[in-house]
Amino acid sequence: MKRLFFAFLAGGLFGAGLFISGMTDTSKVQGWLDVFGNWDPTLAFVMGGAILPMAIAWRLTQGRKPFVGGQFPTPPDPRLGRNLVLGSVMFGMGWGLAGLCPGPAVASLSYGGWPHWVFLAAMLFGFGAAPYVRAQLDTALPAE
Repeated sequence: MKRLFFAFLAGGLFGAGLFISGMTDTSKVQGWLDVFGNWDPTLAFVMGGAILPMAIAWRLTQGRKPFVGGQFPTPPDPRLGRNLVLGSVMFGMGWGLAGLCPGPAVASLSYGGWPHWVFLAAMLFGFGAAPYVRAQLDTALPAE
């Protein structure tokens, strides 16, 4: 029960942070991505405000156990490979076209109207199709 409470608390805090920072405002996100047009640099502070604490958290969790049990995830592999590049390109295309990524998409469902629900459906379809697409790519272009 304690674990569920802290998960709910963390999710609520995350959603509130996305809303307050403007990450659920598609025009703000697309303004951030429009580097050669009408660029809006304010989300750079949001990115820094996420990356810096996470870098510190990775350091602080080494050799420790979570308060609510289980294990901390291991840091991701820093190697640059086909899966990372392809995933980043797909994520960036969706983020640039729609102005949403998974967290803000879910956070904006209650007020974003039908376009946000369409995005969520497309995102879920993409999640489901990803293993099939990866298998096809692995067959067509074996990794070195």
